[in-house]
Amino acid sequence: MIAAIKAPGANTRGLLAYLYGRGTHDEHFDPHIVAGFAMLGMPDPGRDEIATLTELARHLDEPVHLRNSEFGKPVTDHVWHCPVRAAPEDRYLSDTEWGEIAQRVVQAAGIAPAGDDLACRWIAVRHADDHIHILATTVREDGRRPKLHDSGIRVGDECREIEKDYGLRRLKKGDGTAVRRPTQAEMHKAQRLGWGQTSKGWLQDRIRAAIPHAKSAEELLAYLEADGVLVKAKRGPSGDLLGYAVGRPGDLNKDDEQIFHPGGKTAPDLSLPKIKARLESSQPEEYPTARRTQPSTPWHQATDALDTLHTDLTEDTRAQAHITALGELLEATAQKAPADLRPEIRSAAKAFARAQWSQVRAEDRAAHALRSAARDIANTATGPDGSALAALVTALVWAAIVAGRWHEGKGHAHQADAARQALQHIQTAADQALVPVLAELEPRPPRESAQRVLASEIRAAVPDHAARILADPAWPALATVLTDAEARGHKPHQLLKEAAAQRELTTARQPARVLITRIQHTGRNPAPNRRAEAARSRSTMATDISSRQVQEPQPIAATPPTSQQHQQRR
Repeated sequence: MIAAIKAPGANTRGLLAYLYGRGTHDEHFDPHIVAGFAMLGMPDPGRDEIATLTELARHLDEPVHLRNSEFGKPVTDHVWHCPVRAAPEDRYLSDTEWGEIAQRVVQAAGIAPAGDDLACRWIAVRHADDHIHILATTVREDGRRPKLHDSGIRVGDECREIEKDYGLRRLKKGDGTAVRRPTQAEMHKAQRLGWGQTSKGWLQDRIRAAIPHAKSAEELLAYLEADGVLVKAKRGPSGDLLGYAVGRPGDLNKDDEQIFHPGGKTAPDLSLPKIKARLESSQPEEYPTARRTQPSTPWHQATDALDTLHTDLTEDTRAQAHITALGELLEATAQKAPADLRPEIRSAAKAFARAQWSQVRAEDRAAHALRSAARDIANTATGPDGSALAALVTALVWAAIVAGRWHEGKGHAHQADAARQALQHIQTAADQALVPVLAELEPRPPRESAQRVLASEIRAAVPDHAARILADPAWPALATVLTDAEARGHKPHQLLKEAAAQRELTTARQPARVLITRIQHTGRNPAPNRRAEAARSRSTMATDISSRQVQEPQPIAATPPTSQQHQQRR
């Protein structure tokens, strides 16, 4: 059950006209009051032919008029409006049940606390089977204003209790970080203009798509403008950026003026201070890996950056920073992935947006490596080869699992759900990305004798998962990968141990496929030859010593005296 408190209004009669009207698409049937502050003598235009909307509005507004007549400054924001809607799969609720629910909502909000005879006046109007509208005027009978601070949180908590008591679909408790749902007016406007999404949704997508391309807030605004977004920057006397607002071309108000939305109103994590913290954080300490010195494409570097994600989530502020940067990497990957994978990865990035932020403060500089990898892909990457793409997308599967686990552990129900939704799309993309890789490997499996040796290596290196790996239809392809890596000087046993340590295999649906992508990534370059490196080192040292001896002036050796000279000295 969802209760969506609207912004305060000033026109009681106007809202009643909507509640008792036919609706914008003739969707209102039999509007009538199911509960109110004092049912006795309450005029109900839906049940009484004599009652009028004006009479009902005057009845509700009476405390407001009395207050305004006594005080010099009139109250102009006195209309409180809260639609309460059941889930589509919920059972039918009677008028009596809806009336009880309305009573509980206004009590939780502070509109009409239990036992308070001087509370605000309110009514609940039902004009459809699945929802009611609660209208209240926020001046009490004693002329005071009600205490409505944090009323949305209290009402949300009460809705969770109502769901339990009435056997309705159980929603998860919110944490105050959700994006505001689009209003009916916003959705109808988008439909009228032929837009697939509302202006705020469109702007949010554009901002998130731009973030991986920018190193500063100024660069972000420039990129948005180049992408067709209208940008209005607020600057101080020194020219410093103090705020920004964005607009969708063609989104005009009733006076044909362009509508702009502050960045923080499109999504909580897109305000200017949070954008600056993400983009302009200083570089942290390095986390070296064994592959740092190897030549890498941005796709390989992104996979390397994900390798330490499971360890970077052990401290909350660092974890939140890495999860935020993970969303940016998903967005960058979606932009540069091959066309056949792009829809799934884009859907994953869109779903994961809800998992990118929570009430936990992010130590943004901790995720510099991951954010830099996303930026490199967005700005410089060309199409990846099949194995590099498969390795990255498979690493993203594990990253989404780890992010979801962290949110679950913190009680972030909505963020954990978002991570799970994103995981489904990433997993589909990973399966697709592996198809050409397997097609290249399967025609050249090693001999049966070699496969038996490699199977022994599997049992020794990852004994807990050996049966599943060897039963995976992709096992012959994994044997080919291990043979290729061995030819480059790697030890299969060591590669298997490293791969299993980087990504636990319990959650892997097809462990052989996971190992294929991991080992192709870690074993892509020839293994270093320690003896050859030592020999080259000794040779280099000898050459350097010899070179120094040639360049340095040598002392002149004294000539031994002849016997005659020796006799003369004597």
